[in-house]
Amino acid sequence: MSVSNLVAESIWQEIEATHSVSDDQLSTLHFIYGKNFERATRIFDQGGVKRVSAQPSGRSIFQVVGESRKKDEYLCFPEHYCSCYSFFYDVVNRGEELCCKHQLAARLAASTQTCVDVKVSDEELALLLSKL
Repeated sequence: MSVSNLVAESIWQEIEATHSVSDDQLSTLHFIYGKNFERATRIFDQGGVKRVSAQPSGRSIFQVVGESRKKDEYLCFPEHYCSCYSFFYDVVNRGEELCCKHQLAARLAASTQTCVDVKVSDEELALLLSKL
């Protein structure tokens, strides 16, 4: 794991522990993630992150709107995967980014406990995931 990843993980853990984020933490995350973090904060500020939780299993995935808010919604696991084009192109294929803006917005919302919670059945979540 790179130094940037270690610093970012430390900050994420602090945010998760307090459910709040300071200006210094925002500055450091912006330094690490660059324009993706700036874009993620816009999505976050507009309430564009939903946590879809299945009942009774408790499994969940995040649904994050696109920055343009044109009905584009991406499914993501904040630390591992996003269904957007940028994730595959910039993160997986070219390795130029650590993660996409949707993952960052989801992680920020989850860490501060400010995402919109949507409850669905396990079957509905399975159907949603089958579209990936």
